[in-house]
Amino acid sequence: MTVIDAPLEKLEAASETSRNELSNRWASMGALIIAVLWTVPTAGLLVTSFRPEDDINSSGWWNVITHPSFTFDNYKAVLGGSQYSLTDFFVNSFVITIPAVIIPISIATMAAYAFAWMSFPLKNTLFILIFALQIVPIQVTMIPLLKLYVDLGLAGNDAPGGGFYTIWLSHSVFALPLAIYLLHNFMMEIPGELVESARVDGAGHVQIFMRLIVPLMVPAIAAFAILQFLWVWNDLLVALVFGGGSLDISPLTVALANLSGTRGADWYLLSAGAFVSLVVPLAVFLGLQRFFVRGLLAGSVKG
Repeated sequence: MTVIDAPLEKLEAASETSRNELSNRWASMGALIIAVLWTVPTAGLLVTSFRPEDDINSSGWWNVITHPSFTFDNYKAVLGGSQYSLTDFFVNSFVITIPAVIIPISIATMAAYAFAWMSFPLKNTLFILIFALQIVPIQVTMIPLLKLYVDLGLAGNDAPGGGFYTIWLSHSVFALPLAIYLLHNFMMEIPGELVESARVDGAGHVQIFMRLIVPLMVPAIAAFAILQFLWVWNDLLVALVFGGGSLDISPLTVALANLSGTRGADWYLLSAGAFVSLVVPLAVFLGLQRFFVRGLLAGSVKG
């Protein structure tokens, strides 16, 4: 290398560093703009939910900057004892969501272990079939599945579980293919030496699964649990079809859909009810965000 080449290389390196910094700045600016655009409607919904009915009907939510006026009457109407109360539906959403998260995760974790660390006939064929089920639209399966529930006596308020069984089972069935696939892929990243060492020490499949695999799978399980929770909590179609239209087992989404249909002009009720429905998944995501990120990155780097 000549004396002249050295400064040229330094200039090229400095130029490359400058371009990278500029690219990072543009990327950060773009991400900030997207975040603001994504947050503004939510902020508008929050502000509207606290505005009096007359103000909502006469002006936009941004007018609170010049004419601030707030009230808790909207939340009293949707959470209190009025005819538009959403309290029972709020409880129904939890009753539906929690089992619909626990059931598929429990089954998928055991199935993923079987596909990853056990040998049985047609294992690869079955795994391919499960993977292929992800492309089947939910809408195609609803009528046959509902007919099966009716034939088995699981549909209706008189069925076991008060009619919740059909919604739990449906969400679990729809979630299992993706859950098994994701958990299996993560489980395959676990070093085989750990499993073999446990077998040498005399551990069986149950001990290996409970004491070794499950603790290592916590980030992946938590990530899928968050995704499933958000999906089930915000679901409307499954609850409408398999809930039979009964308000006794309907979640918040169904109540809001009915409210928007019967009280479409009452934005003070809709905004408060919508934010009540929004606050739980928002709190779950923000509270468990570190688990979600760890689960998404889990298995991406070996070693």
